[in-house]
Amino acid sequence: MRSHQIPTDFKIELEQEEDGRWIAEVLELPGVLVYGATEQEAIIKVQALALQVVADQLEHGESDSAIKTLSFSAANLITSVH
Repeated sequence: MRSHQIPTDFKIELEQEEDGRWIAEVLELPGVLVYGATEQEAIIKVQALALQVVADQLEHGESDSAIKTLSFSAANLITSVH
């Protein structure tokens, strides 16, 4: 199993679908993408999923260093205009 540095600063990209649902994605963690009924719900769900992924990587020895802090910031808000 290959060890790597787990990122500790995460950007959340938000987009609103035509049907009103929100998509939130953590760009630094491939596959960490969720839907929420509201912008806030999508942010909370994507943060929870990102933390689960990071915890899993730590548990399985996929990191070559300890994590002291994690932070999230919202990237530019993108509204769908289809």
